[in-house]
Amino acid sequence: MRRLSVLFLFCLLWQPLQAAVPQPPDDRLRALLREAVTSSDSFADRFEAEVWLMDMSRRLETLIPDDEQRLRLLKMIHYEATRADLPPELVLAVIQVESYFDRWAISVAGAQGLMQVMPFWLNEIGHPEDNLFHVQTNLRMGCTILKYYLDMEEGDLTRALGRYNGSLGKFKYPNKVFDALRTRWYRQ
Repeated sequence: MRRLSVLFLFCLLWQPLQAAVPQPPDDRLRALLREAVTSSDSFADRFEAEVWLMDMSRRLETLIPDDEQRLRLLKMIHYEATRADLPPELVLAVIQVESYFDRWAISVAGAQGLMQVMPFWLNEIGHPEDNLFHVQTNLRMGCTILKYYLDMEEGDLTRALGRYNGSLGKFKYPNKVFDALRTRWYRQ
């Protein structure tokens, strides 16, 4: 009976959620995402890699206890953030706020994965077979979208984060990301 209640509630909420899905963006962002998905190093040298990975690994350990999994994820985050010309620490903060490092997260609006990317993007860029729960795919698309919004807003990170979250003009989401960045990911 409880399962039916949850299903019924989901069906009732589904119609309004579908209306909340943003309209497909302009052709430039679509082209950037298409290029990001098809292109595939981020550290300047081995020493920089070791220092950054050890520092961030220590910070992420309580959320991802497995050393190999944590380091593999950090390498991907650093690579994709650097590829998109974003600070990796910013991407870590966005992931913390969006999914709390749950690669299987799904929002009420249907956004998926670590960076909570909307699935309509896969069709928009001609890759409907891709999987947003695949970590690298999710990171690549999420970083590309965030960088696009940052460029669109001429470096205004508050507005770019608002666009990324679909809350442009509001400060709740950007402030959450800034708080995560300041308290957990800021490199001293």
